[in-house]
Amino acid sequence: MTTPATSVVWLRPEFQGRENELVHLAGAAALVGVTRSTVSNWAKRHANFPKIALLMGIGAGRAKYVPRNEFLDFARVQLNKELGAARKTGSHRPAAVIRSEQIAHHERQITRLTELEKRQAKTLADTRRALRKHRARLAQARQRLETEIAAVRTLEQADVAADIDPTASPDGRVAAG
Repeated sequence: MTTPATSVVWLRPEFQGRENELVHLAGAAALVGVTRSTVSNWAKRHANFPKIALLMGIGAGRAKYVPRNEFLDFARVQLNKELGAARKTGSHRPAAVIRSEQIAHHERQITRLTELEKRQAKTLADTRRALRKHRARLAQARQRLETEIAAVRTLEQADVAADIDPTASPDGRVAAG
C-alpha cells in the first residue's frame, strides 16, 4: 500500500504498519460473498460495524479499509441472522389471488400497447404520406429549376450571339437583309 502521504489518512493508528490485516470494503464483500452495496448498507445501519482504520485517496471516492478479522466477525453475525427475524410478517395473499392480479395486469398492458400500436401505425402512415408528397414537390421544384436554368442559358447565348452579330435577333437568328 504505497501511495503519496497526502492521500493516506489513518483513523486507527494502531494498524499503521499492519496493513496486511486490513481489507478494502469491496474486497471484504467478495470475501464473504455479498455485494458491495450490502457492505455499504451494513456500515450505514449498524453502529457495531467495524470502524474504518485507513482512508486512501482524495475526495468522495476514497478507499476505505477495515480490520479483516473484525469485519469477518461482524459479517458472520449478520449472515447467520434469521432472514426477516426482526420483521413482523403479515398475512400472505393466496397464490391464486396473485396470479389473478398478474393476469389482469397483463391484460391491461396488452390493451394499452395495442392502442399505442394503432396510434403509432396511423402516425407512421401519415408520415409516409407526407414524405411522398414532399418528395413529389421536390422533384417538381427541381424540374422547374432545371427549366429556368435552361431558359437563362438560352438567353445568355442569345446575348453573346447578339454581341458578336448585331443583326441577330434575340433568339440568335440573323435577320435577313
